[in-house]
Amino acid sequence: MKRETLFLKVTLVIMALPILALCIFVVPQIAEFFAELVPNWAFLRYPFLVGLYAAALIYFAALYQTMKLLTYIDKDTAFSEASVSVLKNIKLCAILIGTLFVLFMPLIFLMGDADDAPGVIVIGIGILFGSVVIAVFAAVLQKLLHNAIDIKSENDLTV
Repeated sequence: MKRETLFLKVTLVIMALPILALCIFVVPQIAEFFAELVPNWAFLRYPFLVGLYAAALIYFAALYQTMKLLTYIDKDTAFSEASVSVLKNIKLCAILIGTLFVLFMPLIFLMGDADDAPGVIVIGIGILFGSVVIAVFAAVLQKLLHNAIDIKSENDLTV
C-alpha cells in the first residue's frame, strides 16, 4: 500500500467515526428534544430520524466509493472506466444528500425557529451547499477523467 493513499484511507476512517458517533448518540436525542420543543409536531420526529439516518447511510456509501477509488489508485488503474463509475457514484451520493436536506429544510427551519437557534439553520444550509460543491467537483473530475481515458485510448491506437 502506498504512503499517500494510506494517509487518505486513514483520513476517510477518521471522517466516518464522528458521523457514526453522532448517529448513535446525538441524533436520537435531537429527535426527542424536537418532540419536547414542539409537541404539536412531535409526530415528525420519526421522518426526521429516517431522513438523518438515510443521509448518514448515503454518506458512508460515498466514503466507501472514495475508498474504492483510492484502491484503484494503489493498483495503478486510476485511468479506467471503473474510476469514472466511482466518481459518478460519489456525485450521485452528494446529490442525494443535497436532495434530502432540501426536503427536510422546512423541518430544520421549524426546529431552529422553535428553539430560537439560527445555528441549526446555518448547519443545514452548510451541509446542503457542501453536498452541492462535492457533486460539482465530482462531476468535473468525472468529465476530466473520461476525457483523459479517451485521449489515452487514442494514443494507444496511434502508436
